[in-house]
Amino acid sequence: MDLTLLALLLFLAAVIAGIIGALVGIGGGILIVPLLTLAFGFNIHVAIGTSIVSVIATSSGAAAAYVRDHLTNIRIGMLLELATTIGAVCGALVAGILEPRILFVLFGVVLLLSIAPMVAKLRQQQVVVKDDGMSTFFRLGSSYPDHESGKEVAYGARRVPAAFGMMWVAGLVSGLLGIGSGTLKVLAMDTAMGLPIKVSSATSNFMIGVTAAASAGIYFWRGDVTPVVAAPVALGVLLGAMLGAKLLVDFKSENIRLLFVAVLAIVSIEMLLRGAGIA
Repeated sequence: MDLTLLALLLFLAAVIAGIIGALVGIGGGILIVPLLTLAFGFNIHVAIGTSIVSVIATSSGAAAAYVRDHLTNIRIGMLLELATTIGAVCGALVAGILEPRILFVLFGVVLLLSIAPMVAKLRQQQVVVKDDGMSTFFRLGSSYPDHESGKEVAYGARRVPAAFGMMWVAGLVSGLLGIGSGTLKVLAMDTAMGLPIKVSSATSNFMIGVTAAASAGIYFWRGDVTPVVAAPVALGVLLGAMLGAKLLVDFKSENIRLLFVAVLAIVSIEMLLRGAGIA
């Protein structure tokens, strides 16, 4: 395939991945790896390295918009980044010694496990929780503007230690699979801490760039980042993330969860089939 045509196709596909990733707080990286391996036939290690770069671009594009719209909880993001960065370095070191088929299977399993808690919440209304002792100490509670109701919605946080442990696992998965682990970050904040889904998605986007940067150097060192592939993908994801960030404020929380579940279900099945040797 001509390099110019390949770059254009990668760019357009990455724009769509960036929009979806920004809407559900998964950073687009969770779609980039399946996109490059299943649709374009790239080696999974190259796909993961490219995804790491695109995740940093996604976070840069969406995070600024979410902070401006007062959806991001910066205190929570900075606190939990301590766990994700340590996990990301561990995951990147382990990824270099695993076979591609194992990575495909791990990717699919992680996505399937991520779906269950969200399916359980599809029909549930968001319950506003109160700060517990540790959340009060760190002043993690805040509020965000709800464009749907036109009101400022106050919320609290809880179970910080549980979320911290889940964030270490999220960082490990990020470094291992190059996905930014936005899925696990959203789950940790939505299910463990009880944050509103819009706040979870926005804060996840704020965090994923730092998590990815912690492991990106290792992928560069191993030669898993190919500029001719990474450049159009990163630019496309960045544009898509900025567009997705503008759309998020007008989406209903239930629709975001439904999109989240649908995307994860499709991608997880595809990755498991590839891991089983079925193209």
